[in-house]
Amino acid sequence: MPDKSHEATERERFEKQYHEIAVLAGGLAHEIRNPLSTIHMNLELLFEELEESVDPIAQRVLRKMKTIQDQCENLEDILEAFLQFARAGELHLEEVNLVDVVSEFLEFYKPKAQEHNIDVRPHFSSDLPTVRLDLRLIKQVLTNLVQNAQQAMPEGGLLELQTSHRNDSVVLEIIDTGCGMSPQALEKMFQVFFSTKPNGSGLGLPTVRKIVEAHHGTIQCESELNRGTKFTLTFPVRLEEELAGQEVKD
Repeated sequence: MPDKSHEATERERFEKQYHEIAVLAGGLAHEIRNPLSTIHMNLELLFEELEESVDPIAQRVLRKMKTIQDQCENLEDILEAFLQFARAGELHLEEVNLVDVVSEFLEFYKPKAQEHNIDVRPHFSSDLPTVRLDLRLIKQVLTNLVQNAQQAMPEGGLLELQTSHRNDSVVLEIIDTGCGMSPQALEKMFQVFFSTKPNGSGLGLPTVRKIVEAHHGTIQCESELNRGTKFTLTFPVRLEEELAGQEVKD
């Protein structure tokens, strides 16, 4: 039989280390964001001074400044993705119905889906048991996965979200008809900093997996080039002992 006191001590040590990393990440983000904000503000001021100039030199300077501005924004996106990844294991749990959470997200996403010619079709079970989820982090999971699906369907397509109850777990499937992934990309998709996108941070899917696993859930992916992708997420109905001591909001 495993020594439960030893397991508890190891868990506490891990949680302490994790908290220290999250605090360090927050401090690092603050230190980087301050000079980034200063650079961005001064670029805006320079744009105002040079935009109306017809001088060829001024126009060349503007083009170079635009490149700097784009890279600053890219750095800010990477920084935000890193912060999300670092904090993905900090759970504040509520007992909720997953259908309600996904339905609320889809209401928010509907205008974006219409803009990108994406036909969203929800297929929800009517009798799902409740599960304990961190709503902020689960919405981040939905945002990341649906955004990936949207980017895989630049000309539009079909996006299905299905829920079911299997083997003491609530299941969410997100299925798109996009470009799919190669076997090589599928194998590396959850590796930190791996991305098939030119400006991708490589942190989106690792963050999704980290959040799901922090809920003691699982995530699997099936994908085929030019056929589409399906993500299957499961969340346990009955949480394991590790989650019992975590904060649960009323």
